[in-house]
Amino acid sequence: MNDSSELVILKLGGSVITDKSAADGVVRKAELLRIAREISGYRGKLIVVHGAGSFGHTYAKKYGLDRKFDPEGGRITHESVKKLSIAVVEALTHFGIRAVAVHPLGCTVCKNGRIESLYLDNLKLMLENGFVPVLHGDVVMDSELGGCVLSGDQILPYLAKALQASRLGLGSAAEGVLGKDGKAVLELTPSNFEEVRGYIGASEDTDVTGGMLGKVWELLNLCKTSCITSHIFNAGKADNVQRFLEGEAIGTRISPDKGN
Repeated sequence: MNDSSELVILKLGGSVITDKSAADGVVRKAELLRIAREISGYRGKLIVVHGAGSFGHTYAKKYGLDRKFDPEGGRITHESVKKLSIAVVEALTHFGIRAVAVHPLGCTVCKNGRIESLYLDNLKLMLENGFVPVLHGDVVMDSELGGCVLSGDQILPYLAKALQASRLGLGSAAEGVLGKDGKAVLELTPSNFEEVRGYIGASEDTDVTGGMLGKVWELLNLCKTSCITSHIFNAGKADNVQRFLEGEAIGTRISPDKGN
């Protein structure tokens, strides 16, 4: 794969690497190892962000963290997501990737549920020195709410813009953003979003962060303030992660309007 100084950010959806319908955290080990193997051939700068899946959403919903902050619920949710982070890092290191866990709770502050600051200097040094930082959806402190649930889908565009990533990939359990005919829309822009908005569903399983519509909203907002293009694709299909890292346009391309 490409040996590039440009940064790529890859999101692994919780629905791909965990059994999101499980009452408690269950890792899809075979899927995680397959994806780690596909990533292992990439030689450029890379950040991996993963969803919380059944490790985080179950507890966040149980303690109502999408409505109000509960310190004990926040602690339990964070500890659960850390277990998934360990599994992801172990899978990546198994294939020789210098992956290191970065827990958002320790480096992020939100305001009313949106990222206000995320410590970037350490991430920059990690990338410069050959590490692959691994972040994830988490519970973080919030200057107005006390604490909040921070989705990996919000972390992804924040890092992309702040670190000037060249490409973003969001590996989900779907072929992309599905349109009226049930097939993936090839390209989605701020101007044609309303045409397909009504067909974009929420997650069927427990999800306190907005499902597919939440992902699209975050990436469209990134389009409006940068020239960064994103791809939502099916990471559950063999070789798709590798194809994305090799620069192939797969799934749904989310890009700025022409002329922007």
